[in-house]
Amino acid sequence: MRYAPALAATIFALLLWQIIVSITGLPKFILPSPVLVAEAWWQNRAVIAEHTLVTAMEVLIGLAVGAGLGVVTAIQLALSKAARVLVQPLLVFTQALPVFALAPILTLWLGYGLWSKVAMAVLIIYFPVTSAFFDGLMRTPQGYLDLARTMQANPWRILWRIHVPAALPSLASGLRLAAVYAPIGAVIGEWVGASRGLGYLMLLANGRAKTDLMFAAMLTLGVFSVLLHLAVGYLTRNLGKDSR
Repeated sequence: MRYAPALAATIFALLLWQIIVSITGLPKFILPSPVLVAEAWWQNRAVIAEHTLVTAMEVLIGLAVGAGLGVVTAIQLALSKAARVLVQPLLVFTQALPVFALAPILTLWLGYGLWSKVAMAVLIIYFPVTSAFFDGLMRTPQGYLDLARTMQANPWRILWRIHVPAALPSLASGLRLAAVYAPIGAVIGEWVGASRGLGYLMLLANGRAKTDLMFAAMLTLGVFSVLLHLAVGYLTRNLGKDSR
């Protein structure tokens, strides 16, 4: 079975979690058992589903916008030496800024609604997608380029017929990373200021000492991130096959 190792690892982690709770005797407001977390998830499934839809919308929009901007930027960097000189250092600088410092500013500018969370997701995934795709574009096999120039192909056709198809595996890697990072950005935005979403639900549960509900929301976020990563991986594999 393809997913047997992942299933075995999950079962082992749950058993280890239960053993730790049983041996240490920690109170449930410190570390609830997997059974209590499952009960909290079932009792609050409607609320969790509602907040999950909000976070999912933020993540998916952020992923689409960030990936699109990353692809366009990578192509511009590959085409223009001036862009590499002027823009690339700025991209590196943006990664030196802690995202927690930017979240309050984005909330101030964009408000407590959807778009400040989307912006956080975009900021987190924009650089990985840009960097991965740009590296792929710049590592096109030289033999392909020499053959295209021998056949007098223009730069535009060389870009779309050779550079981009050769860089698709790198883009796929960047998108898979983005699928993992995007939920982090959305949740950070919800922690700073929100009235809906899994990040908001975790803060609300923590403030009311409902640790089991907080764990249930956190695990829901984890499952969503894994499913998103698998979905993006499946789509990028198909994209690579279609390109060939």
